[in-house]
Amino acid sequence: MVAIMVIIVATVYIEKTNSRGKYTCYLLRETYREDGKVKHRTIANLSGCSEEEIEAMRLALKHKKDLSQLISVTEAVSLRQGLSVGAVWLIFDIAKQLGITEALGNSRQGKRALWQVIARVIDQGSRLSAVRLAGSHAACDILGLEPFNEDDLYENLDWLDENQSKIEDRLFKSSYRKKKPGLYLYDVTSSYLEGQYNELSAFGYNRDGKKGKRQIVIGLLCDEAGKPLSIEVFVGNTQDTATVASQIQKVAQRFGGGDITFVGDRGMIKNQQVEDITEHGFHYITAITKPQIESLINQGVIQMTLFDQRLAEIKTDDGIRYILRRNPERSIEIRQSRDSKLGLLRQMVKKQNEYLTEHPRASEAVALRKVNDCCEKLKVSKWAKAVAASDRKISLTTDQEVLAEIEKLDGCYVLKTDLNKKAASKETIHSRYKDLAQVEWAFRTSKTVQLEMRPVNVRLAGRTRGHVFVVMLAYRIVQELANRWNQINLTVAEGIHELTTLCATEMLVNDEPRCNKIPQPRSSVKELLKAASVRLPDVLPCKGTRVATRKKLPENRVTP
Repeated sequence: MVAIMVIIVATVYIEKTNSRGKYTCYLLRETYREDGKVKHRTIANLSGCSEEEIEAMRLALKHKKDLSQLISVTEAVSLRQGLSVGAVWLIFDIAKQLGITEALGNSRQGKRALWQVIARVIDQGSRLSAVRLAGSHAACDILGLEPFNEDDLYENLDWLDENQSKIEDRLFKSSYRKKKPGLYLYDVTSSYLEGQYNELSAFGYNRDGKKGKRQIVIGLLCDEAGKPLSIEVFVGNTQDTATVASQIQKVAQRFGGGDITFVGDRGMIKNQQVEDITEHGFHYITAITKPQIESLINQGVIQMTLFDQRLAEIKTDDGIRYILRRNPERSIEIRQSRDSKLGLLRQMVKKQNEYLTEHPRASEAVALRKVNDCCEKLKVSKWAKAVAASDRKISLTTDQEVLAEIEKLDGCYVLKTDLNKKAASKETIHSRYKDLAQVEWAFRTSKTVQLEMRPVNVRLAGRTRGHVFVVMLAYRIVQELANRWNQINLTVAEGIHELTTLCATEMLVNDEPRCNKIPQPRSSVKELLKAASVRLPDVLPCKGTRVATRKKLPENRVTP
């Protein structure tokens, strides 16, 4: 008996597969029938080919029976303006270089988180606006995003909150593979909220000058170069000093500890915080308050003549070093401010006297109280006050002796540290303390100038933390771009806007999108890309993914 095996080749095609959701593989495969069963086999792995080559093979297979038809295919090819690609690609590339992409991961939530970071750099808005932004930028084609809406991004904030520590740890390890930072800068700020329903909101010391507004407190931990490492959100009435303990634990347990120095301002590191820092074997650099300076002068520890030096130093018996300096410019500013306050009070006294003259029944005591309340508010009551004069008049008096004592410390400040001279000179300590300005700049950029943390636009505590974390990651990118573009006469915001004008050219065959061709950028865009060490691809895949908001604007518009 003879068995007859019949093989009939049906077709050859190109198949795209995703391995574990991470790697894309292109295979040249064949479908055939053997003994009545349909089977498949792989002829070749095409993963090493470019998108253009794969598309060319697809086109050839489609017309394999008559390749001469390919000559007429060009007639079916058309071009149209595609999505904005310049800004998304550059920020995506920078995020990869900084390790942010790797830290977030390649999962669906990781990609969505990366888009939230990129969207924050391009256009500061809500989750709703981030969805609309993805509709006009090539976010899905570049990041490999699946369709999403604003609800998905709100859930993504929950994911960011739950995974923040892991993401920060991965980012820390990728940034410091060889050597960990030996110095950490830490400072806090507050951010006011519109409304009263945020779970972390409370009334507290408001640094934004917004009276009557609830707020949240934000602590930012940076390395010695001002690069943000971790951000933490606290309830709005949290004291500055109460935020330090968690930062010490963070450095000791998550960032590996070691020979570490904390740098914080005079309101941050006080006696209890000094104890907590030294218990972990760490060191500190901080400043002391004006009353503490006066106390050291009264005890004879500090002599006023030391402030005449450019930078002076004394060391106590218990190993504490004090670095002294007078800032001449700051001294002038303080005196000008004091003179301005005095002029304001004199104007107020003049107006009150005019009122008393014009209104015989007006109370002299009320006028005095108003002026003296203003003295308290302006913090000059130690040397200036209003007193009653003759003929229903009040006058402003100043205590020149007290004022002279106060003026002695104008522009003077004292730094305090437990670092010995071998570890750091007085000049180094002074420079490291001044590095806190980098944290202040990070807050300014994150809250207003570039990234606009406000309005928060979320209510839940976890989503508030997720939102603030997105802003921190976006700041790392903005900070890097500011360094790379420091020789270009544009701000980072202007540079990003310039990049958004670079759009892909969409290639269509028989009205079906095939790929996105990237045109040659104009000189200004080319300069930005070169300075950022970013290279554009020649072509991008056209995935055809479309995103749309669940909430539609026309439905919510008020018709006049």
